[in-house]
Amino acid sequence: MKPGIHPEYRPVVYRDRAADFAFLTRSTATSNQTVEWTDGNTYPVIDVQISSASHPFWTGRQRLVDTEGRVEKFRAKYARHGGGKKSG
Repeated sequence: MKPGIHPEYRPVVYRDRAADFAFLTRSTATSNQTVEWTDGNTYPVIDVQISSASHPFWTGRQRLVDTEGRVEKFRAKYARHGGGKKSG
């Protein structure tokens, strides 16, 4: 590797606030926010929206999606525009 052209590779904490889960790893990602880790050191922290602690594939829990409500909204909107039944 050429010296001086690569970003610094250092310890970083990734935090999933939805699942109250965090893990320490190494990364080139940067952040202005910091957090004190369990070892007493302070590390940059990067907040993520989903991790293995909150993703349905890993947790086995499915989120309920309001598909019925969406379908009913679509049908109501479509009915207002004269759509719906075709005459044949």
